[in-house]
Amino acid sequence: MNLRQKNIEKLKEDTFDVVILGGGINGAVSAAALAAKGVKVALIDRGDFAGETSSNSSNLAWGGIKYLESHEYFLVNRLCKSRNFLLRNYPSSVKEIRFLTSIQKGFRFSSWFIYLGSLVYWVLGRFFTRPPRYLSPKNLKAREKIIDVDNVAGGIEYSDAYFYDNDARFVFNFIRASMDSGVAAANYVESIKTTKEDDLWQAEVKDHIDQSTFRIRARVLINACGPYVDEQNQVSGEKTSHHHLFSKGVHLIVDRLIEQQRVLAFFASDGRLFFVIPMGSKTCIGTTDNQVSSPGVEVTDEDRQFILDNVNHFLALDQPLTGRDIISERCGVRPLASEGDKGVADWVKLSRKHVIELNKKTRHLSIFGGKLTDCINVGEEVIEQVSALGIAISSKRVRWYGEPNARVKESFFQQAKLSGLDSEVLPVTSEAISVRLWRRYGASAMDMLEAIRRDPGQKERLIKNSDCLRCEIEYMAKHEMVTKLDDFLRRRSKISQVIRHQELMETPGLLKVCEILFGDQAEVKLQEYLGS
Repeated sequence: MNLRQKNIEKLKEDTFDVVILGGGINGAVSAAALAAKGVKVALIDRGDFAGETSSNSSNLAWGGIKYLESHEYFLVNRLCKSRNFLLRNYPSSVKEIRFLTSIQKGFRFSSWFIYLGSLVYWVLGRFFTRPPRYLSPKNLKAREKIIDVDNVAGGIEYSDAYFYDNDARFVFNFIRASMDSGVAAANYVESIKTTKEDDLWQAEVKDHIDQSTFRIRARVLINACGPYVDEQNQVSGEKTSHHHLFSKGVHLIVDRLIEQQRVLAFFASDGRLFFVIPMGSKTCIGTTDNQVSSPGVEVTDEDRQFILDNVNHFLALDQPLTGRDIISERCGVRPLASEGDKGVADWVKLSRKHVIELNKKTRHLSIFGGKLTDCINVGEEVIEQVSALGIAISSKRVRWYGEPNARVKESFFQQAKLSGLDSEVLPVTSEAISVRLWRRYGASAMDMLEAIRRDPGQKERLIKNSDCLRCEIEYMAKHEMVTKLDDFLRRRSKISQVIRHQELMETPGLLKVCEILFGDQAEVKLQEYLGS
């Protein structure tokens, strides 16, 4: 019986303190935080974990510099504090990165005024990052020759942070930590009806893999369905003062445009921020920011053209980018918490701040909005709210977030050195095998080092132009609830984001990957992916 099946049996048989609906960042940190405090937790998602907004972000952990324009200083202060917290506690996966921002002539603010804003941002960030610098067009060009400075008044260089791997990988590590603490979690399980009976929430759910239905029982229900929070509250009969408005964000992945690990930032033709972001061996460009009425969105030709037009306008490329240069696309909505039923999802007026609404009478929590940067605060607030509902919370100080301590890290890299993996470099990213394994799996990477020591074939890369090793795939098969091939290619890794679909389909090793992940279901799962 695999991990998912074991957890499904637990979901059917046990009664839980808390059931969490939704395995995005809000649900993931809620589960990890509560489980570490001794709470008995169930977690389900109707798709894969981090399958919606949490896998379609800009991969940035930033303090919200754009919110200075709307004078949300307290929010920026909090987000900068949260960003610094992530940098301290996830030094291998959340890293400081320099931004080069070009200010066009005639922009609504002068370049010097924006530079002063960057100084305020640095102060609010507690001087944690490198200081900002003002750059003349000449100096900006010297820093990054690909920038077209013909219409540039000046530039700003400042620091924020980004996720080295990808957003979905970061989210899943909270899911993995929660399961290590006893959470019964399962993907592709949808709540279709929730009712309160005999002081317990009864969630009638459907397993989308075998089409069976069963009930999950819990004293508290947390609605962490991301952009679908309002929809789920209608099912549960919960009325809230906050609701979601939606802003669609689209990013395009293309071949690497800049060699340096830095972000290029511009104000797009409609006045909103536009980024050129490193993504491994590729570059991510975007984003759009358009109000939509529902969370079900897709990339349109207009979205693609907007992004291509802007990148071609701001960069002095040898050849303009066209649709043929697009390797893959990312598309999702930003759920924006708004009080009341109406509002306008204006990028300046509405921020990504989160709101947790508590209904003590029904023992129900709804989590609105939020962003990756502020995720630890969400987890801590959920602990407080659940405790207020009478659920026993351990008073013991427990660190439910962050990388393993220095002693474990030192032991890992000593072992890596003995096996020679500290100096063996992966070809695509020029990164040491030991560094990659530690960043992605922490202490669990010890087992992979041992597997490589026993069998050097565990270092084999089954997918061409990917740095993913056989030992990683075997680990995922046992511990990461990879239920469909897309879970592995899109969210546990970013392989399908940086390798063209046709090239990926022609990789002979893809069937072998399926055999490791799915056993005798390998061919079925491969065909399922090809037909999706």
